[in-house]
Amino acid sequence: MSQPGFFVGGAFSIFFFLIWLACIGAGIVAFVLFVKLALRAITALDLYNHSKNLEIRERETIRKE
Repeated sequence: MSQPGFFVGGAFSIFFFLIWLACIGAGIVAFVLFVKLALRAITALDLYNHSKNLEIRERETIRKE
């Protein structure tokens, strides 16, 4: 026990390691949520394009008749 601050320094390193783990976990969760959002946006865009294509086709058939 020649170094009285030894345990305090160890506690700080464990605390910072836990903060580091929490940041890694939060980053993974944020990435998963971003991917889910991107997939939902792609689906919404596909639905929008499909409805617009149907609208255009209906207009073209009305003009032909």
